Amino acid sequence: MSLTEDRKEVPLYIKINPIDNVAIVVNSGGLPEGTVFACGLELKEHIPQGHKVALADIEQDGEILRYGEVIGYAVHSIIKGSWIDESLVRMPTPPDLDELSIGNKVPQPLPPLEGYTFEGFRNANGTAATKNILGISTSVQCVAGVLDYAVKRIKEEILPQYPNVEDVVALNHNYGCGVAIDAPEAIVPIRTLQNLATHPNFGGEIMVVGLGCEKLAPEKLIPDGDAATIVVLQEQRGFHQMVEKITKEAEEQLKRLNSRKRVTCPISDLVVGMQCGGSDAFSGVTANPAVGYAADLLVRAGATVLFSEVTEVRDGIHLLTPRAVNEEVGRKLIQEMKWYDHYLDLGEVDRSANTTPGNKRGGLANIVEKALGSIAKSGSSAIVGVLSPGEKAKEKGLIYAATPASDFVCGTLQLASGIHVQVFTTGRGTPYGLAMAPVIKVGTRNALAQQWHDLIDVNAGQIATGEATIEEVGWEIFRMIIEVASGRKETWAEHWGLHNALCLFNPAPVT
Repeated sequence: MSLTEDRKEVPLYIKINPIDNVAIVVNSGGLPEGTVFACGLELKEHIPQGHKVALADIEQDGEILRYGEVIGYAVHSIIKGSWIDESLVRMPTPPDLDELSIGNKVPQPLPPLEGYTFEGFRNANGTAATKNILGISTSVQCVAGVLDYAVKRIKEEILPQYPNVEDVVALNHNYGCGVAIDAPEAIVPIRTLQNLATHPNFGGEIMVVGLGCEKLAPEKLIPDGDAATIVVLQEQRGFHQMVEKITKEAEEQLKRLNSRKRVTCPISDLVVGMQCGGSDAFSGVTANPAVGYAADLLVRAGATVLFSEVTEVRDGIHLLTPRAVNEEVGRKLIQEMKWYDHYLDLGEVDRSANTTPGNKRGGLANIVEKALGSIAKSGSSAIVGVLSPGEKAKEKGLIYAATPASDFVCGTLQLASGIHVQVFTTGRGTPYGLAMAPVIKVGTRNALAQQWHDLIDVNAGQIATGEATIEEVGWEIFRMIIEVASGRKETWAEHWGLHNALCLFNPAPVT
């Protein structure tokens, strides 16, 4: 009998913090009523995998503790050994943003991690790239159909002649016209598009396809002084000439990109994004802590690491502001939380709207529990910077990049911030991917890794069953980041050509 099979015969639960009065069931398929754990705890009812069991009697309105934090209050009294599902948990109020400690527990730097490099492409502006891609931006959604037609033709007829170029990507979006382009919050989608157009994986080649009458003129997507090609469809004589113009300009850029070769680059050139989607109760136990350990390794090696998702940080913000390297960074972190609180207020919702049916089926009672598990992706390093949505990363080290929690919106904004690789944890499973940068999928459970054997890149579920440690899986993720960044290993999403459309965050009015 294998270790995995043997483990399945033994009822297991995971308790995170010594003061916790709940734990989650590890066993695939859950455990039936009457199950007795080694400690003597007996289940009063069937409890699904990942769901919480009461480790002690909890009075009505009593605190429910997980991660050593209050995740809610008991709606009515709960007997030891009972299933605590979301209907029994009343959500607490979020941390008061005006009462937070800042920079009073700044972690000491961990020992430098030296000798690690990756094979990347060196850009003329000194940045590095992990892919060699031709990116074609759009200034308005109106041109998307024509550009898609042209890109299909480029891939089929022209790209094979330039074997060193990996792909041609159209940066389509739903912005550019019919919008209040001068509204204060319009800066978010505009700077996002500007930074996407200049992503390092595009090798400094900039092409923008515009219509000719849109509010967001193509020139606004090009940094001052940068050489760029602009194709305006209203200046062409018919559809055929539009496509010919795009393909001709693309071929000139493909010629230049094709001369690029991989060279050895220091890990300090890498920008790595951390994100989660389809989270479950194991996310904060297995995958996210392992990703956090990898984040610490990257920071030690001099890289830049981004973690994001405002609503999945908000209820753990009191654990993050003490790690801010200084008062300015701490205040900026609080400012982003306040901005998003106001944004949600305008829509007459609060952070509780974040938690999905899948999250709840996976054992997460509410956004508080989800957030406490989510912040584990940040590891243990000091937070050295904070980015507003769509801003470009400039510092080295651990940075908070404020984004919505939506996978597609967060992914788009992290790309605008300059990520070369994204590490994405999932408990429920998602085939999510990005065309501009590889996505490494880390599964939270053995069952998911087995079910989606050709979609999950790293199985962190072994941590829950004791077959691997957080540190071991963290090192596995770190080494895989290097292999993927170097082009020596494909992620499953890359292998199958899976990617989601860009999804801009536009908090400004649509007119």
